[in-house]
Amino acid sequence: MANIKGIVDGIRKIMWQDTGLNGDAQRIEQLGWMLFLKIFSDKDKELETLKDDYVSPIPAELHWDAWAGDDEGMTGDKLQEFVDRELFPKLRNLKVGVTNDLPNKRALIVREVFQGNNNYMKSGINIRKVLNKLNEIDFNIAKDRHAFGEIYETILKELQSAGKSGEFYTPRAITEFITEMINPQLGEKILDPSCGTGGYLTAAIEHLKKQANSVEELESISNNIIGWEYKPLPYLLATTNLILHDVEVPNITFRDSLEQPLSAYTEKNRVNVILANPPFGGIVANNNEKNFPQNYRTKESADLFLVLMVHLLKKVGRAGIVLPDGSLTGGGIKERVRQKLLEECNLHTIIRLPNSVFQPYATVATNLLFFTKGEKTKEVWYYEHRLPEDQKAYSKTKPLQLDELDPIKTWWNDRKESEISWKVDIKTIIERNYDLDIKNPTKVEESVEHSSEDLIKMLEASFQKSNELFNQLKAAVK
Repeated sequence: MANIKGIVDGIRKIMWQDTGLNGDAQRIEQLGWMLFLKIFSDKDKELETLKDDYVSPIPAELHWDAWAGDDEGMTGDKLQEFVDRELFPKLRNLKVGVTNDLPNKRALIVREVFQGNNNYMKSGINIRKVLNKLNEIDFNIAKDRHAFGEIYETILKELQSAGKSGEFYTPRAITEFITEMINPQLGEKILDPSCGTGGYLTAAIEHLKKQANSVEELESISNNIIGWEYKPLPYLLATTNLILHDVEVPNITFRDSLEQPLSAYTEKNRVNVILANPPFGGIVANNNEKNFPQNYRTKESADLFLVLMVHLLKKVGRAGIVLPDGSLTGGGIKERVRQKLLEECNLHTIIRLPNSVFQPYATVATNLLFFTKGEKTKEVWYYEHRLPEDQKAYSKTKPLQLDELDPIKTWWNDRKESEISWKVDIKTIIERNYDLDIKNPTKVEESVEHSSEDLIKMLEASFQKSNELFNQLKAAVK
């Protein structure tokens, strides 16, 4: 088996030397399209062996083996020119027919990946070095593919610190926990309408694999895992992610979930399970709020997604989602959205998370909401997940771990009120104007008392520090 970690570390070092790449997001996008094409081409070779009538949708001269597979092949300016003037333009305009057969589905994926992403590297020599590293991996060897799948997760995790790209990644502990609690079953349709890099989709795939007892059941999984994503980079990364999890043709659509009227989503679009971390804190583009009924029109993306997700669930369909504190409170449209949720669904559980779970991308307090459609809410259980005793916050080096959530799993089926769990009846919630931002009633805010003498000393120290900074600023200006 190839030394996957060593290969990935080697690729990173090569990319750091290339002047065209700036920041983690660009490096991940660059590695993303290269990886995608290598994995896709390896799968093509396997399909051509297994299926007599299969023909790759990629023209022969653009197939990985033709231009990248030979370690002594083209390099330097010739390779740079080929990638920029041949590979990308032709794959962006790859012919896609109207049939729904396997080659055509795969052709559409290739075209959408290359239409939305770019080659940033400026050195053909560095491109060749990266290609040669990738040639050390055979993605048709299960051990190589699965080992790389683990490394790929760490690559995706790097998006958390890559500026705005952090919004596309949900910590693995969260995706796995929500999936386990919702417990999707074989045959159920499972949707993430804002799938980002595909964390929930892969968690659902692995969950369902444990239930499968035959090849047929294993093959049926990919048909029922559905993702929608409207930004090119996460679409590319999610597609690659699912291929690494043995999905031949990922059912991920490159689209904006909010782009069509709510009424256009009919019964045939409804699903049994929704797992999602919808975008929050964002402003809806293209006047998409007008696709919703007047009383729910808002520019806040999280609120519109909540309305959409309630609409998309079948009766007795289940959802586990992430929402910020801001969606649990507020009047006007926000209140009407929450009322809709509570009247059309049984919102049975809210897990309150510390502010730092999504750091450094987001520092707002978040919550995990679990609800079932078709029955009104009678009471809501709350559970406050606290940081480990020796930790002040979650961080890139100390993220939330799945085993920290084990106490919630134990509590889930035998609910009792305690210092970290409480329930609130619907009458109380209605009296609060459907406000769900209900704090732990047993938690006493710590207060620190200072004497007058202490306060004067603290104020004096503060003034002294201010003067020092002011004098430094004056000196710098001079």
